Amino acid sequence: MATFVLIPGGWHGGWYYQPLAEALRARGHRAFPVTLTGLGDRRHLLNASVNLDTHIEDVVRVLEDEQLSDVVLLGHSYGGMVLAGAIDRAADRIRAAVYSDTYVPENGQSCFELTSDFFRQMFLDGAKGDGFSVPPTPGGDPRRTPHPLASFLQRIKIANTPPRIPRGYLYLSGWPNSPFTALYERLRQDPEWQTFSLPVGHNVMREAFDELLEIMLQFA
Repeated sequence: MATFVLIPGGWHGGWYYQPLAEALRARGHRAFPVTLTGLGDRRHLLNASVNLDTHIEDVVRVLEDEQLSDVVLLGHSYGGMVLAGAIDRAADRIRAAVYSDTYVPENGQSCFELTSDFFRQMFLDGAKGDGFSVPPTPGGDPRRTPHPLASFLQRIKIANTPPRIPRGYLYLSGWPNSPFTALYERLRQDPEWQTFSLPVGHNVMREAFDELLEIMLQFA
């Protein structure tokens, strides 16, 4: 039996991963989808002070309060920033990490720095309404909620040497404006990473659920 902690990307709550959590539990594993502060059913907590540190703390609290160990972390999109911070804070609880079409930051880097000009402009334009939150793009799942701008802008603080744990990177090649192509090309040359590529859009739960499940089971 493995234990999975699932970190969604921008604008999404833990609801995004519920079908994956149910599939993992049906196979005898434990699964904990995380809803980050200010998002999903915690949208009422959104304010200008919610940042990347807040979201990292959310995941660390799940790991510690649920007394989890030997955990496989999954982060999607923006969730990779949170995943990296959680590994730094609670390395002794982490068994493996899977980055799903996501950023892989080093100390001092932000999502804003690592993403593309297209998304940088989208973040800034979106926050013009209230100055601290970025609404989701039109269309898509109606459960998506505004995302705290500060979490995109804040530079991550990684204080410790990253542990040598199994790491996987899933690249989703079938969508325009992907900011992850160069990162994937670099990681696929790195023997410390196991890389995967699927010709689908960024919404992996909708477009490649079975393939994602199979990848996660490999890390179990």
